[in-house]
Order: sequence, then structure tokens, then C-alpha cells
Amino acid sequence: MDERSVRSAPTSPLRIGDRAPAFSARSTSGPVDLDELRGRWVVFFSHPADFTPVCTTEFVALARRERDFADRNCTLIGLSVDSLFSHLAWLRLIRDTFGVEVRFPVVEDPTMVIGRAYGMIGSEDADSATIRSTYFIDPDGVIRAITTYPANVGRSIPEMLRLLDALQAADTTDALVPADWHSGEPLLRQASTELDQIFAGAAPGEWFTREQEG
Repeated sequence: MDERSVRSAPTSPLRIGDRAPAFSARSTSGPVDLDELRGRWVVFFSHPADFTPVCTTEFVALARRERDFADRNCTLIGLSVDSLFSHLAWLRLIRDTFGVEVRFPVVEDPTMVIGRAYGMIGSEDADSATIRSTYFIDPDGVIRAITTYPANVGRSIPEMLRLLDALQAADTTDALVPADWHSGEPLLRQASTELDQIFAGAAPGEWFTREQEG
């Protein structure tokens, strides 16, 4: 991995709506090139280090739910600053200890160039202790959501799936997703900006809180 492995790295922190920095790198599943995954959703997530308690629980949980992400046309990609050989040894330990095979790619980033390109690691940081970020990247390569957890708190895999469902549902229906929504539940219509429609509503707040029909 070197500086040439990341293309179009931003000079400021990434935000929702930015194009995800393209990269190519070695992984536990062979070479990974983000550009080659266009047409699919990508959940790209980082962890502070291999052989750590919280990270291990996350990888076990994600491996058990990988099929659920695949069913949503989504590829999981993990990343840490550890070497490829460290990743491979850790995944072997996970399999032997928990009976779970981690088959999604885990990318090495020993120079921290990918982590810095994504804003996971500050330019002055000497290690990856603060890394536990997740980027939801759509089929066009655009970042649609970002979550960041502290090193001592693991992610919720059901919430990752719920967020992916919500993003896909909003794209498909041009609707809004309410709090605590789950797939199959009603979505919300976009708020009206027509005064006649607002005045004609049966209830005062109907113009901005209506469920989408059908």
C-alpha cells in the first residue's frame, strides 16, 4: 500500500453526498478495487485493530449476517491498519473459536493512507485508536450515510441493516423514512409546499406528516 493506492483523496473531512475516495488494496479475499464495485451498495467499515475484544464481536456478528447484506445488493468491506498476515491469522482464530468464517474482504492499511483519505484518522494521528467508522456508499460511489463509534463500543448490526434498508427505500419511493422505521412499515410523503393543499388538509399537521399511500 502506498500513496498512489488512493485516488482523489479529499483535503477536508468527508460528508454525506461526497464521492467515496477510490482505492485499491490487498485484502483477505484478494485485491480490492472500490471502483469495480460500482452498481452495488458498499458498507465500508473500519476497526482499530485485530485481536481486540470489541472488534472480534463485530466481525463475528457481521459474518453471521453477511447474507442479509448480500441479499440487499451490498458488499461488506472491512479495514484496519494491521497487515494482511495479521488479518489472516485473526480470521483463522475467529473461525476456530466461534465457528464463523469471515468471508468478506478485510483490507490492510499499514500506512494509514486509506484511513486518512476517509477522515477516519487525523493527519497527525500516530495510530488508529479512534477508528470505528462506517460509510454507506451507493451504487454510484456516493457516500449516503456515515456513522462513527468510539473504540470501546461496538456497532449494532441490525441498525446497519435498518439504515441500508432505509436508504434503499427512500431512493426507490422518493419518500421520507420516520424514526424507528423497519422494512415493510409505512414511509412518509414529502412535505407539501402548496398553500392550498396545506389549508385543505383534514388535520393541521397533515401536510408534513402524511404517510405515503400504497
